[in-house]
Amino acid sequence: MLGLLVEMGTPAKTPKPRGKSTGWKTGKVRSKKTRYPVVKKCKSPTKKAKNQKT
Repeated sequence: MLGLLVEMGTPAKTPKPRGKSTGWKTGKVRSKKTRYPVVKKCKSPTKKAKNQKT
């Protein structure tokens, strides 16, 4: 069985080299991303405190 598989080969294609990506062009000015202020959430009361109020 193994000899038959070796003789037939595989249906998968061989991997191909892709090369290097171009990336940023030389001399192109990159701008910084806009920074947004941090939004802090207030602490919510615990379930225990809610149950004692009612």
